[in-house]
Amino acid sequence: MDFDFNRISSPFRMQPGLARLDAGANHLTRLDPGCALYREKRSVSRSGAAHQCVEGFDPSNAVRTIWSNARSTLQFPEDAPPDIELAFEEDFALLDATTGTIPWMCVCVPSHWAPEDKLGKSIAAIHAPVAGNADLQRALSRLTSMVCQGGHWERFVWTISPSPHYDQHPRRQARGAWPSTNSPGQFAAGCHFRAERQTFMPVHDAAGTPLKQAVFTIRVMLEPLVHVVRTREQALRLHEALHSMSAEVLAYKHLALARGPLLAWLSSWVDRADR
Repeated sequence: MDFDFNRISSPFRMQPGLARLDAGANHLTRLDPGCALYREKRSVSRSGAAHQCVEGFDPSNAVRTIWSNARSTLQFPEDAPPDIELAFEEDFALLDATTGTIPWMCVCVPSHWAPEDKLGKSIAAIHAPVAGNADLQRALSRLTSMVCQGGHWERFVWTISPSPHYDQHPRRQARGAWPSTNSPGQFAAGCHFRAERQTFMPVHDAAGTPLKQAVFTIRVMLEPLVHVVRTREQALRLHEALHSMSAEVLAYKHLALARGPLLAWLSSWVDRADR
């Protein structure tokens, strides 16, 4: 998994955590046709549920931006297949600073949210359900303006899930049940570490004129928890972050029942490493 545990901080806070990227930064990852993510994205694509667009909106500038980045950073050929959902690991959404809304999305593997329910809504409305988001809500207007002014940005989020599925659309996948066991080790063995790399890249029209828009990319990374935690430092960092989560955040992230067993497993991991 391409995730740096140093990005896990404590006390845990729901916050933007944006970092600036260079203008030529890579926002995309080739999707391997042999991997589980490809199979799940292909299923959504074949069902016709991958793309969502506000009536009358033209997403061609956003799509052009995505392919332009792919050709400059991943050396994609000019005649690459048009199905962006099957070319890249990333999902996509377009942020429009003029309206403050999301008029277009290409999302196959959402994390417990339904793209069709978010389409055309304001950024504030989309983030209203997020727990402990007071800082985020206060910053949304400024952040929207900032990421749509031509810069490149990156952030990471993470959680722990009992589900092995990338696609966690609430109407396609019921929430997985946590392992039923009194053994912290067996509990951890039934969990998955789920992280997202999210970026923003500026959108231009066909003539190269910058628009007040940004493509928001979402790369979901998923791996069994016991394969991800490999060092004492990683176990300790994750333990401290989970321990510091408020009841509101635990409920939002569906971790309230899991925190106890996970803390016990992480503590035993640290203890073994100290011997």
